[in-house]
Amino acid sequence: MSEMDINGVLAHLPHRFPFLLIDRVKELESGKRILAIKNVTINEPFFPGHFPGRPIFPGVLILEAMAQAAGILIFKTVDRTPDDSSVYYYAGIDKARFKKPVLPGDQMEIEVTIERSLRSVWKLDCQAKVDGVLVCEANIMCTVRTEIQS
Repeated sequence: MSEMDINGVLAHLPHRFPFLLIDRVKELESGKRILAIKNVTINEPFFPGHFPGRPIFPGVLILEAMAQAAGILIFKTVDRTPDDSSVYYYAGIDKARFKKPVLPGDQMEIEVTIERSLRSVWKLDCQAKVDGVLVCEANIMCTVRTEIQS
């Protein structure tokens, strides 16, 4: 199992601020699973509007954080890093359930396990927890495509 600091995260994801949602990787087993961290702070750019007086981390961004953790796992599994021609897409989201709000000050632990891959489509089981309590779960499908630059 390996860990990854923010520099490793940046090397394995094409995302950047303000859309980078993974701060650190605690555990990574290539071809199997990843345990990643998202530190939720009040400084996030969406909190003034989601919601004024009651900041809640948006559920769609929890799903995006899951996809980003999955992306790191996939890129490590295929022993590649993203480049300008790599585009990482959602291919599907199934069984997404939100169990509890995520608030500023929370540390989300995102665990992603590979269920299977076929060609360039990956199916993954994802869970997000705060203090060991499940806040979101989903099955996602992702794909990495190489696009010709024009």
